[in-house]
Amino acid sequence: MTQHTPQIRSAQHIERRYRNSFGRAAGYLPKNRAALDAWLEQFSRDVHEKRARNAIVRRRSVDDLQQLIERDGVIRMYVSRMIEDAHAINADAKHTVRDIPDLLDHLDCVVTSTPRYYPKGDPDRNFFPLSSLFCYMMMTEPGYAVFRDKQFNRALLGILREWCTHLDSPDSRDVLNKEEHGWLSPAAKDEFKLEQFLIDWDDDHGGFPSYNAFFHRELLDGERPIAGKHDPRVVVSANDGRVVRIRRNIKRSDEFWAKGQRYSLHDMLDSSDLTDSFIGGDVLQSFLSGADYHRWHAPVTGIVRSARVVEALMFTELEGVWEPSSGTESQVYGASVNTRGLVFIEAPAPLGMVCVMPLGMTEISSVTLTVRPGDHVTKGDQLGYFSYGGSSMCLLFQKGAIEEFTVPDNPGDMESGHPIQVNSQVARAAAAPKRKA
Repeated sequence: MTQHTPQIRSAQHIERRYRNSFGRAAGYLPKNRAALDAWLEQFSRDVHEKRARNAIVRRRSVDDLQQLIERDGVIRMYVSRMIEDAHAINADAKHTVRDIPDLLDHLDCVVTSTPRYYPKGDPDRNFFPLSSLFCYMMMTEPGYAVFRDKQFNRALLGILREWCTHLDSPDSRDVLNKEEHGWLSPAAKDEFKLEQFLIDWDDDHGGFPSYNAFFHRELLDGERPIAGKHDPRVVVSANDGRVVRIRRNIKRSDEFWAKGQRYSLHDMLDSSDLTDSFIGGDVLQSFLSGADYHRWHAPVTGIVRSARVVEALMFTELEGVWEPSSGTESQVYGASVNTRGLVFIEAPAPLGMVCVMPLGMTEISSVTLTVRPGDHVTKGDQLGYFSYGGSSMCLLFQKGAIEEFTVPDNPGDMESGHPIQVNSQVARAAAAPKRKA
């Protein structure tokens, strides 16, 4: 039998790969890789200590993943080799994931954890345990393969949903306090501009029943005024964030996995019957950081013709591109393969059909719709929200609907993207055709 030899990379290659990773560019991972390594060491040490005390409880979703790995030899091969290769990459670590049972124990511990707040500049700042746990594993060739496997992804989705249930529960509220590592601390209040949100500062937990309730907190009345409220030609942003890419003349099908930020309508819209109506049209994609407002609103006024969620991938990146633009490249790639919502709004001419496409990325990857087909929405009305985790947003327009975008395209890396806020103008529609006398 052929022995698997882990692919050893130079320290320079690993550092370059990490510095240009989507997770670091998006703020999911620490800017300094040494901080990631320190977090992984401490987390693994805690897991091993709990195991020694028989304090780890096997969760149902993790048990489902274990059964899949035991049942499917190909997945078992990929996961085993992924762990071996990740260990080779991070060979100096004293505490790390050693094998499949160890990985399962780590996942059991994540499912009941709640992220604490760390002020900017704190070397321990790390809000995303799964992104951190999977970081080195996702740098390996078997890691690329298994995180794209549909069965593995479905099992991983079950784990994320169980974690989301914990973050939706009162058990997750202990981090909602005004202490140094609390999400209502003075540092957090300043960083996340919490004075803009509906928070009960007299309550120990801010009036929130759970951590997720805090994460998708609501704005106070008067915040984020609607630009061009009565002007049908003004198209507004559906979300807070930064511009990822603006692309015009989009093709029905394209190589979304290739470098160059290519959008593929057939894949993005999940083979929808409405796909062909967007050929030659435009896409505006933006990215939400953890500090952004995580509800999203209607960019135009119209009738919701279709609204559904497409369950797809979560932890995956564009392969083989390790440049400063890698985070942006992975965002565009994710638009075709990640979990996403599809909300089609029929607006008056010349806009016609507009698609609002929220994307779940990493961690929870939760997309919740609050509208249904047949609903009339006015520009600025809420359409849905993201629970804890990463997220992105695409707005798709039909050919000829947009006269101009009023925000600049992203020149390269994600951090250079132009900041936008929900309800602010991002585009101007073409003039409506004149009626014949």
